[in-house]
Amino acid sequence: MDDDPRPRGKRGTATGRTLNAANLEALGTARLAELLMAISKGNAAAQRQLRLALAGSSGTEETARAVTKQLVRIGRAKTWLDWQKIKPLLAELEVQRRAILDVVAPVNPAEAFELLWRLVGCGEGVLARSDDGSGRLIDAFRTAARDLGPLAQRAGLPPEALANRTFQALAGDEHGVWDELIPTLASQLGTTGLQLVRDAVQAWRAEPATPSPASKPQVVAWSGSGPIHAGEAQSRLRKRTASLMLQRIADALGDVDGFIQQFDAPSRTIPAIAAAIARRLLGAGRLPEAWAALEGVDARNRKHAPVEWEEARVDVLEALGRSDEAQTFRWACFAATLNATHLRAYLRKLPGFEDVEAEERALDHALTFKDVHRSLEFLVSWPDLRRASELVLGRAPALDGDLYELLSPAADALEGRYPLAATLLRRAIIGFTLSASRSSRYKHAARHFRSCRDTAVYVENFGSVPDHSAYERALRTTHGRKFGFWQEVDKLA
Repeated sequence: MDDDPRPRGKRGTATGRTLNAANLEALGTARLAELLMAISKGNAAAQRQLRLALAGSSGTEETARAVTKQLVRIGRAKTWLDWQKIKPLLAELEVQRRAILDVVAPVNPAEAFELLWRLVGCGEGVLARSDDGSGRLIDAFRTAARDLGPLAQRAGLPPEALANRTFQALAGDEHGVWDELIPTLASQLGTTGLQLVRDAVQAWRAEPATPSPASKPQVVAWSGSGPIHAGEAQSRLRKRTASLMLQRIADALGDVDGFIQQFDAPSRTIPAIAAAIARRLLGAGRLPEAWAALEGVDARNRKHAPVEWEEARVDVLEALGRSDEAQTFRWACFAATLNATHLRAYLRKLPGFEDVEAEERALDHALTFKDVHRSLEFLVSWPDLRRASELVLGRAPALDGDLYELLSPAADALEGRYPLAATLLRRAIIGFTLSASRSSRYKHAARHFRSCRDTAVYVENFGSVPDHSAYERALRTTHGRKFGFWQEVDKLA
């Protein structure tokens, strides 16, 4: 008999051992302090977080000073940031951001705005000395930049001064850190502030390029019409940057015509741009103009139009009351691309039980679609695993084993009910990996090989496909010298 009166959790675990705030509080301040010192030993980020907490207990001024000191250190650093150093820096940036928002902002939002602005401003230097292939660093700075809007409103910052700072930040933004600054600050800038930013951007765009100090203009690139000099490249970049800024300002002002003016006539025939223009005209209730913008795309460009153009065209047709044309266009888009969004919208618009018959027709079309990989992707995601299995069994030789990011999850989806189809997908991956000698993938290929072996017992009839034993013999005959692969296989035996 258990005489222990303490309450028990699941599987007999004492609830007092559960890691939560209440149980930790019960340890007492002295014990918690000892644990924090032990846990933070050798962890610079944890130590700085504790120092910030101590500073916060002395008031927001101490926290602000501690944050400023750390941001100065980050801004002045010169060392190259490889992938191993990016993770601790991300943690450090988040510690500083939270200190600003949680400790300083509730008491002094204006000071918090200045600190957060400084944090985002570190982005240019940090990104210049790092290889941010994952995009995590720039995301961290953009996240901080999005917090500037609410702080600016709470602090009641004057639009005129805020407009000048906004322009200066955008004009010097080489890495896209401040990309979302205009929509973030739009509420506090107001019409007056946004117009001031717009005027500054227009003047900046009109400035002549800075001449090269060298006697001979520096050639920085070549085009079909000849060399591109440094001044010309600088002017082109400035115009592109200014155009993007003016587009965002126009959107913030609700100025549809101002947005359209940022594109010349040839650019407006590009499907993505035509769709963006049509969306804004549609939102303003200017339906004939929205339709004209979409119709301005020539037939050649429509063949490769992005889904944004297709969806904009459907929405404008619906707004114009041309629902039948919208339905016809939805089906045509689906038939050409197997876009599931178009198909679902098409089916929703059908009356009664017509959607069932239409769905079957659509899935039959997908089964015979010219691009076997697009067909597989669609059928697995819809999902229609029966047809996906039929597709694999009927068109296995056409599968590209290099597309592991498609074939591997498809095999996982099919394995339970259609093990032979899953096997063929995995064999395609293995075959490509070994034939192309992609040694970096041998470990993954060996895992797929193990899955083929484990799944073989569930295949009722291999038919014309070699069973696993025959497949392995053939594989060893052809690729027996790929020792790295077979070593990985042996590890999984």
